[in-house]
Amino acid sequence: MARGTRFKAFALLPALALTGGISLACGVGGDGSGGAKDSPAAGSGQSSAVQIPAAAKDDKLAAMVPDAVKSDGKVVFGQDQSYAPNEFVDEKGAVVGFDVDLGTAVSQKLGLKPEFQNASFDGIITGLAAHKYELAMSSFTINADRLKTVDMVSYYKAGTSLGVLKGNPDKISVDDLCGKNVAVQKGTTQVEDLQKRTAQCTGAGKPAINVTQFQAQTDVNLALTSKRAQAMLADSPVVDYAVKQTNGALEVVGQPYDSAPYGIAVSKGEGQFSQAVQQALQALIGDGTYKKILEKWGLNPVGVIDKSEVNPQP
Repeated sequence: MARGTRFKAFALLPALALTGGISLACGVGGDGSGGAKDSPAAGSGQSSAVQIPAAAKDDKLAAMVPDAVKSDGKVVFGQDQSYAPNEFVDEKGAVVGFDVDLGTAVSQKLGLKPEFQNASFDGIITGLAAHKYELAMSSFTINADRLKTVDMVSYYKAGTSLGVLKGNPDKISVDDLCGKNVAVQKGTTQVEDLQKRTAQCTGAGKPAINVTQFQAQTDVNLALTSKRAQAMLADSPVVDYAVKQTNGALEVVGQPYDSAPYGIAVSKGEGQFSQAVQQALQALIGDGTYKKILEKWGLNPVGVIDKSEVNPQP
């Protein structure tokens, strides 16, 4: 399965050497620096202060939104706000990021105000099914498992990157993680990736990868910058951003791999809601708003999509 972003893990993976119980200063939220820099989250080319013009309401798309969603004039998004630069809390306490700006623009196209609610990543899809949220936009990879319960509207492609301390003092590569201490966010596709890699290690008579899972990506970053871990795996935009926000205390090893699309999750059985979200995204791609938001947050143009799609197709 391609890995472009975070994937819900439904059970602990027994093949991994998992550790836990480490108390770290950062919790859910934060600017993605891992506590290793003094510059604000707006630095390094990404700026929460840059304003994106409001998107004009499209009456046709607004009419496609279910009454249960639009009756209060807002749309509620579920997010894990620890995943800079996609969704995080800046130094002023505001929720910002690529997903936040794009989700806001989609909401405006639908004639609604966005409300972004923070949650543990591995509970967001469940919350969507329970109608706690009306959309889920939190760097979710589109995959067959999720599509059993939700529709997903594509909006960007990302891969997995390996982050290490500057200079790579332990000479780590993604194909040689056996016996290394690797930090990762709980509930992500990187956990599944590491399960496969550690099985290869032990199958070859090498030591298992020592994986520590954290609830928030900020804690993953801090584990690496504080040398509690030798490496981390995360979505390519997240590792790139962490490198910039730590003023070069970290670096990326190699190239991103297993690219796959992000998707906005929509509950099944919601009439034309998925199509309304897709058409709103396509309009934002067409009028240049999408590109402006990508540039604002410094996302790699390699991940740009020209066509948003509903998965599965109706």
